[in-house]
Parts: sequence; structure tokens; C-alpha cells
Amino acid sequence: MTNPVIEAKDLTVRYTLGHGFMTKKVDLHAVDNVSLRIEKGNFFGLVGESGSGKTTLGRALLRAAPISEGHVIYDDGEKRFDLATISKPDLKDYRKRAQLIFQDPYAALSPRMTVRDIIAEPLEVMGLTKTREETDARVREIAAKCRLNLEHLRRFPHAFSGGQRQRISIARALVSGPRFIVADESVAALDVSIQADVLNLLKAIQRDMGISFLFISHDLSVIAHVCDHVSVMYLGRLVETAPTRKLFSRPRHPYTSALLSAIPSLDPDDRGDAQKLQGEIPSPTNPPPGCKFHPRCRFARDRCKQDTPVLREVAPEHFAACHFAEEFDFTRELRG
Repeated sequence: MTNPVIEAKDLTVRYTLGHGFMTKKVDLHAVDNVSLRIEKGNFFGLVGESGSGKTTLGRALLRAAPISEGHVIYDDGEKRFDLATISKPDLKDYRKRAQLIFQDPYAALSPRMTVRDIIAEPLEVMGLTKTREETDARVREIAAKCRLNLEHLRRFPHAFSGGQRQRISIARALVSGPRFIVADESVAALDVSIQADVLNLLKAIQRDMGISFLFISHDLSVIAHVCDHVSVMYLGRLVETAPTRKLFSRPRHPYTSALLSAIPSLDPDDRGDAQKLQGEIPSPTNPPPGCKFHPRCRFARDRCKQDTPVLREVAPEHFAACHFAEEFDFTRELRG
């Protein structure tokens, strides 16, 4: 196992809600005691329902969300930072090494800037190039990697399709030479055929440039296509993490099993075995005691309502936060 390019240790992101002396203040744990490792050159997937804390975790790894407790260690072999205690000069350096690809490419691009200026902006703000000629050369190089033509550089974002806009966003993220990129639902707003094109582009970039990705998605079929490793998040906590093949072949948590069952089949005669989860995801301001998933879990027992399960190794390289991960084959039990 190689050294991780980024590692979270007992990471917690907490927000205090409520204003004024007559309003009761409550803590919202958007990310609750999360630990994970993203290896160098790895395509790491993070999946879960809306409201599970995926985006907040990704932002915390970029130091764009406050770290309330724990540590986030970045180490690319040249520089090493603890984002929980990072200084302002080091944070400025970290911005060159870690970037974000947004979900909505149109909202992320300034309509008043040409594509050339959008891609060049990080170089100019960070002072990575000294002359306009050097900046233009770098912009053309990255545009070519992202399959953008030179004529595209003179146009404005409104002149492009959704897939082309996302390639512009990817080019802007790549131009500073990052080692780590968070792709937050970066294909969710695209048509299926365009999704495949953008995903293949990201995989090619990963191979060619050795960049590590945290790929956030709610779509497990997309995760299966591109990711080497997958973590499943529920209500601010990781409930399962494993190499992609192992997680898809035998999920060790009932929540993961339910998510996998919802993947649609290409066979029109296959009615599927989708598992309907009861109720909604609980409020993070008032989570249930014990296992946070137990109100929606058909396997829950008294122990689940009292004791919080820890993320532990239940099989080689396979970790799950379930008291009965070894006892049940959740997929088989639910089908039976």
C-alpha cells in the first residue's frame, strides 16, 4: 500500500444553528468522526443519499469547510500539510495542489469571461506564470488534454453544450497542476451519453497525470465504472468502505445493499429486487441513538438502538459499521 495523498483522521465538521438569546442553539454534525485514506493516483468514490454529508466532507478535504475536530493530512511527497492547523502561506500553496470540479458547470463559469480567461484565471491569481505567452501556452496545453479546440478559447460559456462546459471546468481545475481533485457530482447534470464521455476523460487524466480523485456521486452505476475504492456515507458517518469489486460483490452493510438494489437493470424483463427503505434520512440535528441507520433497517435489534457501531475490518480490505456484518449476507436475506 502506497502512502495516501490525503488522509482524514477522526474528522468532524460541526455547525451551530440558532441565533439570538431566545433561540435554542443546536449542533449539526455534517461530518461525524470520519477517517479515510485516498492513495496516490487513486479514483476514490463517495456515495450516499442527499443530506448524508458527502459534499461537506469533500469541502473539508479542500479546507473549504471548517474542521471542528480531527485532522486532514495532505502529503504528495513534496509538501505535507495538516489542514486542521495549516498556516495561511501553506494554505495558499495547498490551493495550487488541490482543486474542485463543481456539479453545475454553467453556474461555475463566469458568463462575461472567455474560455481562455476562465482557464487562465488560476494561473494569474496564483502567480504560476510570469508572462502572457507562458500563460497562453499552458492554457492551450490543458485545453488540448480536455479535448477543447483552440477556437473554443475565444468563445463565451453560453455557446457550449453541457458536456463542453464541464470540460472547461475540468481544464480550469487542471491548469494549476493539482495532485488532488474533488469531483462533486460532476456528471449528474449531464445526459447519459455525455456522462460517459466526461468519465472517460477523467480516467484518462488520472492515468496520464497521476492525479488522485475524490469522486462524489449518488449514482452507484457511475461509481462502479470509474472508481477503484468506494466509501458509503450515511448521516455524516462512513458505514462501509472497500475496493469497488468487493463492495459490489458482497455489501457488508444493509444500507449499501439497499443502494445497490436500486441500480436499474438494462434487461426490460427484469423487475429487479429494489429494497424500499422505510422513512426518510433523520435530521442531523437530532440523530437517533445507537446506529443511525436502525430506524430504517429491517435487521435492527435492541443492540443497534443503544450501541453505535464502529467502522471495523470485517473481511480483508473491507470495513463496515454494522454489528452483524459477518452474521448476515444482506443481499441474499433481502432477496429471500
